[in-house]
Amino acid sequence: MISKFLKSSLIYSVSYENYKLLVNFTNGTSYVYYNVPYQVYEELINSDSPGKFYNTRIRGRFSSKRGQ
Repeated sequence: MISKFLKSSLIYSVSYENYKLLVNFTNGTSYVYYNVPYQVYEELINSDSPGKFYNTRIRGRFSSKRGQ
């Protein structure tokens, strides 16, 4: 699994493996997003604003499940 810490007020870290994106938020919650292309992961970690990217390109666009 590829993991990356982000400089973001919304997202603490993300991990990616086999089209699954795990997003750990700064408030302690986490979500797993399914069928996420690797390119979306790359764009997220390289974004100037990961929180904005998440809200416009990931949230509500992929099936997800709240983590524990």
